[in-house]
Amino acid sequence: MNIVSTEEQNHILMHSDAECPVSVSGARVRPKKRAAVAESATAENQLIRSSGRQINVRVKRCSNSPGQACLYQTKRKVTDTEEDEDQSEKKYRKCEKAGCSATYPVCFASASERCAKNGYTSRWYHLSCGEHFCNECFDHYYRSHKDGYEKYANWKRVWTGNGKSEPSLKAFMADQQLPYWVQCTKQDCGKWRQLTKEIQLTASLATTYRCGMKLNNVKSEGPDQCSQPEDLRVAEVIDSWWHSMLILPPLLKDSPASAFLTAYYPDCVGMSPSSSPCNLSPNELKAEHCRVTQPQIPGLCPYFQPFYQPNECGKALCVRPDMMELDELYEFPEYSRDPTMYLALRNLILGSWHRDCKEVLTPQKCAPHIIVRGLVRVRCVQEVDRVLYFMTRKGLINTGVLSVKEPLLPSHYHNKKVVIIGAGASGLAAARQLKNFGMQVVVLEARDRIRGRVWDDISLGVTVGLGAQIVNGCINNPIGLMCEQMGIKMHKLGDRCDLIQEGGKTTDPAIDKRMDFHFNAILDVVSEWRKDKSQHQDTPLGEKIQEVYKTFLQESGIQFSELEEKVLQFHLSNLEYACGSNLDQVSARSWDHNEFFAQFSGDHTMLIQGYSTVLNKLAEGLDIHLNTPVKAIDYSGELVKVTSSNGSQWTAQKVLVTVPLALLQKNKLQFVPPLPERKLKAINSLGAGVIEKIALQFPYRFWDSKIQGADCFGHVPPGPDKRGLFSVFYDMDPQGKRSVLLSVMTGDAVATIKDLGDKQVTSLCMKVLRELFKEQEVPEPVKYFVTHWSKDVWSQMSYSFVKTGGSGEAYDIIAEEVQGKVFFAGEATNRHFPQTVTGAYLSGVREANSQLACFLPGDHEVRNPRRGVDGFYDTVSLEAFELLCNAIPQSQGHTSKGLDYRRYAMFQ
Repeated sequence: MNIVSTEEQNHILMHSDAECPVSVSGARVRPKKRAAVAESATAENQLIRSSGRQINVRVKRCSNSPGQACLYQTKRKVTDTEEDEDQSEKKYRKCEKAGCSATYPVCFASASERCAKNGYTSRWYHLSCGEHFCNECFDHYYRSHKDGYEKYANWKRVWTGNGKSEPSLKAFMADQQLPYWVQCTKQDCGKWRQLTKEIQLTASLATTYRCGMKLNNVKSEGPDQCSQPEDLRVAEVIDSWWHSMLILPPLLKDSPASAFLTAYYPDCVGMSPSSSPCNLSPNELKAEHCRVTQPQIPGLCPYFQPFYQPNECGKALCVRPDMMELDELYEFPEYSRDPTMYLALRNLILGSWHRDCKEVLTPQKCAPHIIVRGLVRVRCVQEVDRVLYFMTRKGLINTGVLSVKEPLLPSHYHNKKVVIIGAGASGLAAARQLKNFGMQVVVLEARDRIRGRVWDDISLGVTVGLGAQIVNGCINNPIGLMCEQMGIKMHKLGDRCDLIQEGGKTTDPAIDKRMDFHFNAILDVVSEWRKDKSQHQDTPLGEKIQEVYKTFLQESGIQFSELEEKVLQFHLSNLEYACGSNLDQVSARSWDHNEFFAQFSGDHTMLIQGYSTVLNKLAEGLDIHLNTPVKAIDYSGELVKVTSSNGSQWTAQKVLVTVPLALLQKNKLQFVPPLPERKLKAINSLGAGVIEKIALQFPYRFWDSKIQGADCFGHVPPGPDKRGLFSVFYDMDPQGKRSVLLSVMTGDAVATIKDLGDKQVTSLCMKVLRELFKEQEVPEPVKYFVTHWSKDVWSQMSYSFVKTGGSGEAYDIIAEEVQGKVFFAGEATNRHFPQTVTGAYLSGVREANSQLACFLPGDHEVRNPRRGVDGFYDTVSLEAFELLCNAIPQSQGHTSKGLDYRRYAMFQ
């Protein structure tokens, strides 16, 4: 298919033999005379005029086409006076692009023997202010009888096969003929130099280039090439108007993001189709990309998937490579019309970071990989600073356990001081981010240790998490990122979990599968019921499940066996494990509120070395004060004053509160003035859930023959009253060298064991184990421990849940800052990822960014509960929010290969 661009159509019309306009009826139309144009003079104010030739046109009616006009151009008549002027003056023509500063353009192509160079041509083609090519060079490539046509035609075939945009001759010139620009890497120079057209720029050359460097066996003469002045056009690139005069957006070659984005049209994600060869036919592309496939990149952690693939949705911390997010539009409104340059740089940065997350990513490391012809490369290298700093602030890059030698952000942040209360996952995450940004951070911790509800025990010979130890969904999970940075391997948990009845019999997997289906069907009915229910119409989840279950039995006539009823109780105990509470306290309307947002997918893993290893690394180099419980926070003045129980005081511009929800509910901190009523109501609308754990070390692995290598096994409760009492047992040494089991107590079972001693709880657990393995002898444990999170003075809980009558919005309200001085983080402030270490960590990163935003000058900011590019809440002004919603460009069609569709993310 021969595609002709609009620009080329205009060229044909402009230079065809039929220059006289014709009316619709075919009648002759009187042509207009070309006016003589007086142009600006040279430095000596010499007046240069256009040729001023008048064109006479005759219209001839063709005999074989009645009613239509056939036009031809007669010989031009030139007056003697004008002919004399042509002989005495050099002819010039100004660039016709409105606003272009090039009065006397110069052709960069020099492809045609008749190239105008810096002289006269019938038309200048504008690529940017400072980059033009003449009409003669246009013809050299465009006309089929010219020498350059084959090169253009070959390029056009590649572009059309791989790309989506129009393969115009201007695009060809920008992609293939413009010279590269490269910056001198000498510390005291940094000047930009234009390479000759024959030299191909590579990342290696860009990293090592110096003025006068020998290239292609040619070296510039002169003792110090760095002393030579920089091209004046480079200074213009910095100005904002220069970008507005750019005809074509930059499309990068060999971007580090290219391997991630093979399913997209390159030019829709900021990359050049000419450097992205495709060996698949259109039909093969359609078949390949109609299913979700992640590119396999050698050496890359499989959990790193920063970009959505076509047909994908609902994946946490993932971005569309072909679209800007709302917070990006707010930060970079100049790209709202054409986001290509921003997408090219953002995708390059994300690709580079995920290829090497163990080192700080700097603009200097990104710049050599910006491979694009023309002066626009100068602009891209300048812009990459802004984009990289924005992504650093948001916690998308340069995050995790990374420790930096030089602050990541500019010096005006460095004199800011923040006090963080609590050294759990959220407090440490915020402290690490802010310290890396260059700010002064003090962390106050009430305990004699850090890590909060992450508490690992090694007394049994293996690491056992008294608190968290499992990572739920590893794809893009920041815990996975930190493990990769530290070289820690995560153990993937298998799907198999045999259910064992008291008496020792293993439950038929078909029964388990059947009851799991009915259990989920009950929850589906609850989901349908709540669609039209207001918060005041809420009811306890446990009651609603029983109501739906009884209705189902009555209407279906199905009768479950006694064993099936017990298996159903097992699944209910798992739900109580997830909620951290008896189901009669949990909201039926909002129990799974976070599922409306994109969640972490992929493998569930266990940290064999424990979360402590990660959080200890996160805390390295931080100013942490242990045994320092905070009593009061006074934010009535310009600075915030924090007072500990021993009378010590700290002052700062901002304070971040990361204490557990239960302590806020019990007013363990005094706020002056008191917190807003709206926030207090939200705090009390959530529940402080509790689960407890027990770990036992045995002399040998008595369970191996029955469990056969599974990571866990389940306990079918003998009745509803025993539900949640040691419902699941985990093998804490998947390698099979140590003999340690861990179990959990959930729901009503927590109250059952609350006032029992560790020995009594252990006796209950051993009784259950001997029932499950009745066919063999179960030895007494060598060692054991039992957790008591409900009695822990500095936590008094495990994780949060939405109580009956509450809503997920409470998490957002608790997260709101107060007067731009007091901020809040922790799992109970993360609506998207509550109840997890991941959620706590991300809330700390979120608040580090929020505090930076409040340090910046600008209009009053509010928290907008829409998920941004990083899964955090965007901070935008009300006016800007409305403006940006209207500025988001409409769909230009599909951007993935092989599919003509538009994927909408779920409402967030």
